[in-house]
Amino acid sequence: MTGPFNRILRSSCAAFAALVPFANVQAADPAPFDLAGPELSVSVTRGERTLPIGKVPALAAGDVLEISANLPSDQSIHYLLVSAFLRGVTNPPPKKWLATAETWARKDKKRIMKLTVPADARQLVLFMVPDTGGDFGTIADAVRGKPGEFVRVTQDINHASLDRSRLNAFAAGIRSQENSHPEYLKSVAPILSSSLAVKLNEDCLAKLVDSQAACLLENRDALVLGDVHSNSLTETITGAPADLALQISATREGGYGFYSPYIGVVRDLARIFGAFNNPEFTYLPALGTQKDDKVSLLLNSAPSFRKPKSVLVAAMPAIEKDVPPPLRPVGDDAVCAARSDALFRVDGAPLIYATDYAHDMAIRLTTRDGRTVDAPVIPRADRGGYVLAKPLNITDFEASTSARLHGAWGFNPFDGPEYIAQFPQAADWQVETEAQRLIVGRDNMLPVKGAAPACVEKILVQLPGGQSRSVEWEVSGSDGIAVKMPLTDARAGDVQVVVKTYGITKPTTLTVRAYAEESRIDNLRLYAGDDTALLTGLRLDQIKGVSFDGAAFRPGLLSREGNVDTLQIIADDPEKARALARGYSAKAQIMLKDGRAVSLPVTVAAARPAAMIVTKSIDYKAQNSTLVISLSSDDLLPDIARMSVSLRAADGIRFSPRDIVEVATADDDAPVKLSASNGLRLESQQIAIASFDPATLGPSAFGPLRYRLVQAGVAGNWQPLATLVRLPAIENIACNPAGAACRMAGRNLFLIEAVSDERGFAKSMIVPNGFTGDAIAVPPPQGKALYMKLRDAPDLVQEIRLPG
Repeated sequence: MTGPFNRILRSSCAAFAALVPFANVQAADPAPFDLAGPELSVSVTRGERTLPIGKVPALAAGDVLEISANLPSDQSIHYLLVSAFLRGVTNPPPKKWLATAETWARKDKKRIMKLTVPADARQLVLFMVPDTGGDFGTIADAVRGKPGEFVRVTQDINHASLDRSRLNAFAAGIRSQENSHPEYLKSVAPILSSSLAVKLNEDCLAKLVDSQAACLLENRDALVLGDVHSNSLTETITGAPADLALQISATREGGYGFYSPYIGVVRDLARIFGAFNNPEFTYLPALGTQKDDKVSLLLNSAPSFRKPKSVLVAAMPAIEKDVPPPLRPVGDDAVCAARSDALFRVDGAPLIYATDYAHDMAIRLTTRDGRTVDAPVIPRADRGGYVLAKPLNITDFEASTSARLHGAWGFNPFDGPEYIAQFPQAADWQVETEAQRLIVGRDNMLPVKGAAPACVEKILVQLPGGQSRSVEWEVSGSDGIAVKMPLTDARAGDVQVVVKTYGITKPTTLTVRAYAEESRIDNLRLYAGDDTALLTGLRLDQIKGVSFDGAAFRPGLLSREGNVDTLQIIADDPEKARALARGYSAKAQIMLKDGRAVSLPVTVAAARPAAMIVTKSIDYKAQNSTLVISLSSDDLLPDIARMSVSLRAADGIRFSPRDIVEVATADDDAPVKLSASNGLRLESQQIAIASFDPATLGPSAFGPLRYRLVQAGVAGNWQPLATLVRLPAIENIACNPAGAACRMAGRNLFLIEAVSDERGFAKSMIVPNGFTGDAIAVPPPQGKALYMKLRDAPDLVQEIRLPG
């Protein structure tokens, strides 16, 4: 499936097809932009400030540009530099909006082009024309005759240039790592890929170290992924970049966005520029890669200096309001600003790494005495964010302070995300008093309090009679860590914990006592009809197995609440365990891992309470969709409906007014409780009616629901109830007059996984992950319905009934 960049490059290339026979253009493979063309020098002045073009993401009315061509002294072909401002697809520019410069002239006045951006201009396109006399008139007639074609071409070449800058940055990062530490490519390449929105071939990382870099850079023209921010910098007439065309071309991949394969400006340019070809000139696209005030033009075809001669076409940034990047912090973890390589991770703007549009970036912090400090930072695509340009003096700062990323985007000030920066304090770590009791025989988590937990560099633990060893830890809140204490094979005694932090020379040493603890078994409970039982006590992790009267059980899930362990044990032979009747008594043998055995009396308790579903009904609270969605199964519960369920008590069970029915999602430990005062009514001692609103499960609940009956504090086994599905609000489906394309509009369309024109889903339109728009492209209906699959029930097909 083609991506938005295919459209960009196809629609930009039509002008250059005349360089080869038209039949071959349609069949030829895309040509890469690997030919170095001329270089331009460009500066932009806004008010009293001048910036090189490499720092200007967008032009504005009133900007003054100085443009010149840096051609070699022995240049034999004279190029006429022509500029044209554009103001829309249906509004030809006036003649005064076109200008020329003689690149071969010795006088700056003739050689340097000085332009002022007109108030109504939207794009600026440059042409380098071999000078033959009368060239300016030919170009002017073409631009003023069909301005819309040049508007699109300007956007497309501009977008292609931005994509090329990301690809260049990715290649430079891979090669830099290959030359310094090729063994680190496996960890660095995915970060580069994510930072620059460039496709990563993960198979390359499984190759030998010496072969990884070359593999990662194979087929570079197909690596670039779509970037919404790049779209916003180049789209000036068609609206938001995430439009219908972009949605249709979407391909999901790892959360990075939409594929936009970088294939070179190819093939379909003849469709746009073919009308302008004449015996004198054809057109050749030039992508511009910017660095400081230099714009290096890249070509995908060698220019011709014989008739028809090649006109090079380049684009300047769009003339529109600056759109700063939508930078977001990655995670909410604090940053240790005491590190010389402190990293402030960001997401959402590949262009901060691939261009100099964001410049003079710094982290703004407040010192102990209230001063504001701006610490310069450098963008690092290989690390996924900004790093400090030089270390900070940690004594100037409190343990924790806010840090704001800021700088300039083009000519305008730019504020990025806010972080929590932490700085270590000397001798600051202490073991929490109530958590000092460590028990040997199993790993423990030791809570330790102190300032700047993000700045912990290393933790060493010395066990009684043993050597020091490095251990893992987790940050716990803003002022604590949880240290994993390896006490499984340790003996009781004093344990030394050494905490090393960045920026502090002397580590903190803590002493904690580790105690021995014996196993204690309090109770074994088995309900009639169950194939699992529960053990309660202490140190139940030491239990190897349980058996009584020929029924054997193995350890299952172990949990701890307070000072009591609860161990679920699972029958090796479920049928034999379920056959044990109520009141059956025996002596259970509990085998411990150290070889000992403990006896414990056990009596089979009455069966857990149970109730089976008789009927279910659904009552819609309100229709949230103009078009009716017909669900394909009675087991589906829409989130906009209430459910009523009639339950029949199992044999030997009678309902009472004190009973509770619990309803929960498959992974929720906090169920909704239905009681006599809240949705549960008794028809008789055998039949109960339970009614509930799925909204009580929370706004994000979805998927399989389960229920169980609770009597006198004893909970029955969970049983399936229904599948909760969240429905989109579909307002209308409109098709063009030819019926070749249709558009579905509504709210919460991200809840749809796919839409098809037939129930078998032989072909369908996929809704991308993370979609936030209010319209998607759908196939034309074949009858009075379309079909969709919901994300909450992807295996079932639902019907969308069309009006009429």
